[in-house]
Amino acid sequence: MNMTMPIQTPQRAFAVGAPILELDSISLRFGGVKALTNISFNVLEHEIRAIIGPNGAGKSSMLNVINGVYVPQEGSIRFQGERLAAMTPTRAARMGIARTFQNIALFRGMSVLDNIMAGRTLHMHANFLEVAFRLPRARREETEAREKAEEIIEFLEIEHIRKTPVARLPYGLKKRVELGRALAAEPRILLLDEPMAGMNVEEKQDMCRFIIDVNDHYGTTIVLIEHDMGVVMDLSDRVVVLDYGKKIGDGTPAEVRANQDVINAYLGVAH
Repeated sequence: MNMTMPIQTPQRAFAVGAPILELDSISLRFGGVKALTNISFNVLEHEIRAIIGPNGAGKSSMLNVINGVYVPQEGSIRFQGERLAAMTPTRAARMGIARTFQNIALFRGMSVLDNIMAGRTLHMHANFLEVAFRLPRARREETEAREKAEEIIEFLEIEHIRKTPVARLPYGLKKRVELGRALAAEPRILLLDEPMAGMNVEEKQDMCRFIIDVNDHYGTTIVLIEHDMGVVMDLSDRVVVLDYGKKIGDGTPAEVRANQDVINAYLGVAH
């Protein structure tokens, strides 16, 4: 388990609230392969909720279930108390669930500003003719999108690269731009799939600070997958632990750290 330097967590501006997302008895199979088996947990509004586990535990599959990429064969999802028969990526986005990915998925030839503005798509309703002829609604939405993007650029401290094509940026800054694009959608829940994978210690410290700031400044509920246990234990309010597609732990960082099943899974003595 990787460890980073301790992170100083500030006093929270938004109190953790009631469950905003509830997953009940989720099971997911691909043919005869069981990716997830009877997993239940919830996510509280404004909290930082971590999903951890060894490689192949089913962590990314769980994120894919939450934002509708995969539809489980069994189980249900509730968002703000409403049971959803089936989640799709479009529905998830419209309900306020945004996501970043393990592999950076940016428009490499576009500038940082344009990439972040692309995250405003769901908030723009002008049709093709309105955009083509620069009609009032199209102009207003473009102005609002640019203002929001500039606000995020300042928040993430990347003003100096706002006009730089992302292909020219180092890895750590690309990950920050991807975070910015997700924030442009103004999500209620932000899913972060290994946001610090491949980063050096300094880049990890920066990303940790921005994740805390997003949660504190915007009140965004965050669900993250991360392999660095130092990051997980310092950032998270609660942690759910998966192993071979099954839940083996769920609780505060201290409770999870003391859970013998979790210790066994990470040390490899349970298999």
